[in-house]
Amino acid sequence: MQDAFAIDGIAAPECRSIFLDWALGVPADRDVQALVGQLIAHYGQTAPANHPMLQTLQAALQDAGPPRRRGGRASRVPTLG
Repeated sequence: MQDAFAIDGIAAPECRSIFLDWALGVPADRDVQALVGQLIAHYGQTAPANHPMLQTLQAALQDAGPPRRRGGRASRVPTLG
């Protein structure tokens, strides 16, 4: 995560990729949102507010809402009965 803040000219897609890699490595028993909050508190003091990694971390704290069905076989094939 630290490297993302050190890379000059890093863009949002790279930051999202770095974040996803980091998030997948967090042990299941850890609170990801709490860890993200700690990262924001740490890097928010030194990084500019418009840094894409800081924005990615802040977006990670937003509520994604309930999952939505996106389609698949069940939406294309009528049910019998």
